[in-house]
Parts: sequence; C-alpha cells; structure tokens
Amino acid sequence: MRKEFSISNDKVIINFTAKYCSTFEALVESEGFIRVLQTYLKKSKRKVTLSWRYLRAELKTDDIYEIANILAKIFKYCTVMNVDEIVEANPSYKDLFSDKDKFIAFIEDLYLFWRRLERYTIIHSNKLQDGLSAVSFTQVNSSLSNLILKLYRKVEKNVLGYKPNVFRQIPVGGNASIIINKVLWPLPKGYEALEDIEFIDSILLESPFITYPKKNTRSGMFSEVTSNPIAHASLNKDHWFCYPAKVGELIAFIYFHRDFMQHGITLCNLFEMARLEEYRGKKPDLVYVFGAKDSEGDKKTVFYDDKDNDIMVGYVNHSEEIDYFGYMKKMTLTLHNLVMIKRGYLPIHGAMVNIELKDGKTANVVIMGDSGAGKSESLEAFRTLSEDYISNMTIIFDDMGTFKEVDGKIYGYGTEIGAFVRLDDLDQGYAFKEIDRSIFMNPDKINARLVMPVAPYKEIVKGYEVDLFLYANNYTEVKDGENSIEYFKNPKDAIKVFKSGARMAKGTTSEKGLVESFFANPFGPAQKQEETNILIERYFDAMFKGTVKVGQIKTCLALEGQEKDGPRNAAIELFDIIKNLK
Repeated sequence: MRKEFSISNDKVIINFTAKYCSTFEALVESEGFIRVLQTYLKKSKRKVTLSWRYLRAELKTDDIYEIANILAKIFKYCTVMNVDEIVEANPSYKDLFSDKDKFIAFIEDLYLFWRRLERYTIIHSNKLQDGLSAVSFTQVNSSLSNLILKLYRKVEKNVLGYKPNVFRQIPVGGNASIIINKVLWPLPKGYEALEDIEFIDSILLESPFITYPKKNTRSGMFSEVTSNPIAHASLNKDHWFCYPAKVGELIAFIYFHRDFMQHGITLCNLFEMARLEEYRGKKPDLVYVFGAKDSEGDKKTVFYDDKDNDIMVGYVNHSEEIDYFGYMKKMTLTLHNLVMIKRGYLPIHGAMVNIELKDGKTANVVIMGDSGAGKSESLEAFRTLSEDYISNMTIIFDDMGTFKEVDGKIYGYGTEIGAFVRLDDLDQGYAFKEIDRSIFMNPDKINARLVMPVAPYKEIVKGYEVDLFLYANNYTEVKDGENSIEYFKNPKDAIKVFKSGARMAKGTTSEKGLVESFFANPFGPAQKQEETNILIERYFDAMFKGTVKVGQIKTCLALEGQEKDGPRNAAIELFDIIKNLK
C-alpha cells in the first residue's frame, strides 16, 4: 500500500510509513482527517441527520467538500483558542458557535462515527520511513490513539470552556496494526498476479477486537475447477496483503483484499503465522486468493489442484456474500485436507483433546462431526468440569485434524492454534474471561462467533496416539437408563454412521433440519469421495485391529433445552470411561 490513507467498506487503513502524525496540526491537516470528515458528511447528508442540518444552516452551504475544509480549519483553531477568540478572529463563525450544545453534539457524533469504523495501521518494514521515524511498532498505535483522544478533549474543552470530570480512555487508534514486507518466492507461471503483494510480518491487536461482517453463515460447497483461476485474476497490489500461515505441517500463502481486512487479521488467532525464514524464497503448499474482483457477478468459491507445481489453489471472488470468516477458514482447511488425502492421510472434521485426570489416567479423545454437531461444545463441557475431574487438558484440534497410521497405530494431528466457536454455545461468562485475547464477530446476532487461541503450535503438530474415536450425534435423545456413549462392534457398522455424517443443523451454515454430509466433512473428503473411501476402509480396519475404541457420543446439542446439559452429561460419562482405560 503506497497511499497514506484509504477508507472503503467501513474500513480505514492508515499507512504510517507514508504519513505519521505526532501533532494536532499534522493530524487535522492530513489527507486522512479530511477524508473521514467527507465520508461522515456524506453519510449525514444521506440520512439528513440533526448534525447535517445544523452544519448546512450555520455554514450556509451544502457542499460537502467545502464544509469539510471549513471544519478542518475550525478544529485547528480549537486546539489553540477558545470559542470567543475564534469568533473574534473570524466573525463568519459566529453563527456556528451561537449554540455550543449543537456543535458539541456534532463533535460527539463525528467521534462516534470514527470509533465505529474498523481501523488498521500499517508499517512497511522494507522502506525508508519518511512518515515514521524511530518510534517502535508497539508504541506508534497507542501514540496515535492518545493524539486523537487529546484532540477530541481539547476541542470540547475550548468550546465548552471547562474540562469534563470523567475521562474514558477508549482506544481510538488502530484496532490492529501490521508490519508488512516484500517477500520473494519462486512464482510459477500463472501466478504473476501475486507478484509484489506484500506479506504480513507482525500483527498488534487492540483487544477486544470486535468486527461486524455482513454475513454470519456460510452456504454451499467448494467446487473443483480444471484451470488455475489465479492465471486470469487481476489484483491491485496496493489493495492486497498476504498472511503466511502454518496450517498443520503445511505452509499456506493466504492473500486477501483490503475490504476483508478483518478476516485477514483474524487469521492470527487461528493459524500460526510462519516465520520469514520458513517461507522466504520457498514455494508454499497452499495458495488462497480471497476477495478477487472479476467479471463474474455470482459468488465463486473454487479450488484447483496444480499438479505441475505441486500447489493446491483456492479462489473466492469479491462479494458481500463471502463477508464471513467461515469462507476464509474453511477453504484454507479444504486445501489442507486435499493435500492430506493425496499423501494418504485421513482428514477428520472434529475435535481432539488430550485429557489427564487427577488420578493420573490419560486418554486422547477424538469427537467427529460436521458443523453444529457438538465437537467444540463437548470440549467446552470438558473444560467446565475440569476442576472436579481433570488435572490437565491439551486441545490438539478444535475443528479439523488429520489421522496418520504408523506401524498399525493411529495418531492425530491438528491444523489450527485457535478455535472459531459459537458464542451461544459457550458457558455464560467464559467469553468475557477470554475477552482480552479474543476476536468477536457480530456479537449481537444469531451465530455470533469468537476466535481465540487454544493451543501452542508445537502441540498440534506433535502427534498423539488416538484412544477413543467418537461420532458426535447431536439429534438422538438419551432416555433414562441409556448411555450417552456406545461402541460399534465392527468396522462396517462404524463406517456406515461416520460416512453418513448425519446431524441436526444448528444455524452455523444455511442448512436446516436433519442433514447428511459425506464423512461429516464437506471440506475435502466430500470432493474426493473415491479416494477418501479407500482411506476410510484402511484406517477403520486399523483402528478395530488395534486398541482404538470406536463409538458415538450423543451430545443432544440440537435438542431443545439440552444444549448445555447434553454435552455435560456425555462428558461426565466419558470421564468414567477414561478412568477404566488401561
């Protein structure tokens, strides 16, 4: 990004390398300040707000650009003079300040407009820092925030003539700050559109990070195409960023458009960011382009297996329909799973946890199921009961993992360091305990989500031998005297249940009612059913010949009134099983 400031799709991006304001004068005279004023006035004019009517009447013009320039001058005057001095120096402002309460109401409205924008700040680490001198990365954002706060308070004090008694120290700088780098990697033919797009090197989050994407569910399946969609893409390098991610054992280059900046930033809570030495000059395993503007009007969510270059490619075009983090996360995991299938490993859509009880017994438990089946909720039930039962609990994966067979034993590996969970399904209060490090999405809507780190990268790729492999059944009621957990007697019966992938949809996608998906995993296995069938037979045979107990756990998550008790009862029963494991 070369421009010092951009505002688009309710997102502000400030380039500290091009321009860094350290004084009131530099701030109010900056391009960014004028642009924010103009955008605010356009919105106010469209809504015919009280502030717009006041400004139009007192300044005797309805030209947005003229009003913005006048207001910028008035803000500058207000940093050094009170209202009486301003009017004495320029009598044309007398009408504007005739009702101070209306001017203060305008200031408050503008301040609220700024706070509601998503704000991102950028530093180019490989360029001469003309705008930013020797101030450290972690200080620059707080310095800007303090400057804006001081401007807001100074203006109000000089208009009202007195200081407020209560000061609220609200972060008003960037919601997130990033350092970006130019990184060279051997671009194959057909990937030229990605050239010169800069990589994110570091991220600083102002927690809690709350975003309001336009969608809160995902729909449809990712489909395969026979030609590389990137070869025909046209990407403006100043509008794009790349997040270098470690997805399990794979390196992924995730490119995203600035209009979806919040999803790109959220990746840091879900996938470990790769270090520069891990990817510079190297070919990635996965390449994902998210939010490309093309000639196709309809939503396009496709993948391509580039066999010649050994790269799995994902491509989603620019649309309001994909403004949901699920599209960012699930396509990345789909690409990972497709590579795993090619390598002879079995992708698992589920949750895996290493549990150590207080009596010293340990077990590695995997619960498999599609979205809303109760995987994360079961882990949450384990966590809430941890004080009574558990000495230690390590999450290996919370959504997608991989089984590998080694000498007849089955080992589980994770893909993510974080969890993308429904706010409604967490224990009340838990989300607030995690507020300091979580990213919240549409917290006021159905299917509200948060993304939080849950496990260190070294743990998810370590490999844990599987003891229990359970299918999450969220729709079958557990009657009195029945067990929440039951085992299968042979591979055939187990495969039938696991492959059907039945669940009662809970609103995490556009599906409703009792639905089925192949192997409960529409993210790779569903697209490669023939290859996955071979792996399923092989892995289930190995589990039944070995020591893995295979069954189903009835979470009752989709049954009204049992959303919390169902997973909790199943968790208690699971603890009893673990106690009796050899």
